[in-house]
This record gives sequence, C-alpha cells and structure tokens, in this order.
Amino acid sequence: MQKNFFKIYNFVNEFNLSDLHQLSKDICIIYRNYDNIYHLENILKLKKYCKDKKTKFYLSNNIKLSIKLRLDGIYIPSFNNKVNYVQNYSLPKNFDIIGSAHNITEINVKLRQKCSEIFLSPIFKINKSKEFLGVNKFNFMTLNKKAYFIALGGINEKNYKMLKLLRTSGFASISWAKKNGLRKLRPF
Repeated sequence: MQKNFFKIYNFVNEFNLSDLHQLSKDICIIYRNYDNIYHLENILKLKKYCKDKKTKFYLSNNIKLSIKLRLDGIYIPSFNNKVNYVQNYSLPKNFDIIGSAHNITEINVKLRQKCSEIFLSPIFKINKSKEFLGVNKFNFMTLNKKAYFIALGGINEKNYKMLKLLRTSGFASISWAKKNGLRKLRPF
C-alpha cells in the first residue's frame, strides 16, 4: 500500500528553536519526552511553531492532551499495547493515529489500535540493537497489511537511497534530520 507522497517525520524531546529551524517545513514533528512530566510548556511552544510553519505536530502516548490541545494526532509507541487505547475517546475530524512496531505481533496490535501509519523499526543497523530488519524483511512484514508504513532506525546519508526499495510511505529520523535538515533530499 503506497501513498502518492512521501512523508518525513522527526522526533523531538524539547523545544529547541535552532534545531527546528534546520528542518524543512514539510517534516512532521513528533514530540516524545518520557522523562519530563512537566512538559506542557514545550508542547505549547511546539504547537505554535508547527502552526506557524504549517507542519503537522503529534504528541506521543497522551491521547487526552492531544485531543484537548487540538493537535494533528497522536503517536502510540510500541510499548503501548492496549488494544482499546483510542476507542474510549471521540476523536476530532482529521485526527491522525500513528504508531510504531518492531514485529508482526506489534503490527497487528497497532492495526487494532486503528493506526493509519505504522513506524517499523529498526530498518538498518543502529547502536542500540544488534538486530535490524533490512529491506527484505521490512517488505515481507508490510505485505498484505492495511496501513501505511514508515521506515525508522539507522537511516543516514549512506543508506537513505535504499528507502526506494522499501514498501514505505516515508521515513522518520531522530538524529539525522537535526544534523542536516534533510533539505537536500527533497523531492525524494
């Protein structure tokens, strides 16, 4: 299942204006900060920044706050495996539910959570994990699934051209997007 356009996401854990200015305006931002419970100020600053730049803004793992602040959607991490996580809420119009997974079981959980886009990781080798999916396993895992898949993990300037071999609708970055802004990749 392929989209007509290629989406790029960037994960942030704080409001850092110098990092955000390096990003292209069409990169969606996902805020995830699990250490700091008093992060409402950062969220409000990011919301205003994203609204000014006309880019999408997602909050990680807090659906109540996402709905209350009228954000573009929610990002459900792989460790949240509650099947009825979003079913107890009346969602606003055009509210996106995106999530992440590492294996087939987690993909099925994300589909039951009504995720329209699923981040599948790690695609390439990363320092945190000895295992990674690679091109063939990624394509096999996404076969016959009714969701759009986003590549995540280990993507850098050396291997980003391999994304064209994946059945993906985009990719996500944690550190690489901050380093170069990804301006030279557009259009993909």
